[in-house]
Amino acid sequence: MTDIHAPRVSVVVPTYRRTDLLRRCLRALLDQRLDPNAFEIVVADDGHDDAARALVDAMRPAEGVPAVRYLRPAARGPAAARNAGWRTARGALVAFTDDDTMPDPLWLAEGDRFMTRAVSACAGRVHVPVGAGAPTDHELMTLGLECAEFVTANAFVWRDALEAIGGFDEAFERPWREDSDLQFRLMHQAGPVARCESAVVVHPVRRERWGVCLRQQKNALFDALLYKKHPRLYRERIDRSPPWDYFAIVLCMLAAPGLAAVGAQIAAAWSMALAMALVLAFAWRRLRRTSRRPAHVFEMVVTSAVIPFLSVYWRLRGAWRWRVPFI
Repeated sequence: MTDIHAPRVSVVVPTYRRTDLLRRCLRALLDQRLDPNAFEIVVADDGHDDAARALVDAMRPAEGVPAVRYLRPAARGPAAARNAGWRTARGALVAFTDDDTMPDPLWLAEGDRFMTRAVSACAGRVHVPVGAGAPTDHELMTLGLECAEFVTANAFVWRDALEAIGGFDEAFERPWREDSDLQFRLMHQAGPVARCESAVVVHPVRRERWGVCLRQQKNALFDALLYKKHPRLYRERIDRSPPWDYFAIVLCMLAAPGLAAVGAQIAAAWSMALAMALVLAFAWRRLRRTSRRPAHVFEMVVTSAVIPFLSVYWRLRGAWRWRVPFI
């Protein structure tokens, strides 16, 4: 039986031990210019954080304020948290955002207005504010959200479309590629996925520790999973070719000591020189559009020598784990 008192829209916000960011996001959601009775907010806490629970509990239901509910699903990553959120949602339309965003006051109203039954889902626009001057490598990567086709930082999906495809694939244990997988499955099984430029969320760049790019290389494990599930779309929309330069750097660096050990000193020197040249070319590509501050340049040079090894490791591990010829 249909609940005549159910809101039209349910906003699902997964969170993981970032109470200050969650507070900022919830404030923006409570400021939405949409009838407060028309939407609810579901916080799915993957981090089982008592501070997050207390934050939500403090938002007592009141006249003129949308309902805010707290869930504590099994800690299995953001895909599982989002599934727990939409499966308890009461609205026919589910809006996804992340705890580190600040939805524009018209975000929900624009998404609600745009969504028709002609589409299964739509992606809104993500705005990443950065300061004056050249961005850092991490800022540039975050800026990539502005041109991404479909990200769960700003997405609207019909609940019955989510039911039809089974929601997010929880094998994507990190916040990486689970949104592309959802998009591709919606396109094939539920209907077109559209774009709504007027539904905007702001995504400030989070502060990160030195070498964040190294920690992100584990994402390649889930690139392999996405490739296994959608090989054609992966090559068309995600990554047209493998990172051959990474493989060349790794092979040359590993070959050099082996060649030296068998007495091929000149070949060993050429192998190491080629590896170093490729590393410097990689570092220069990263620096062309980013900050030239000495500390940042140092970070780019050092991490450019390490990234190929980590990336190749995680790519090959993903190929083995998912039993797919992915390089």
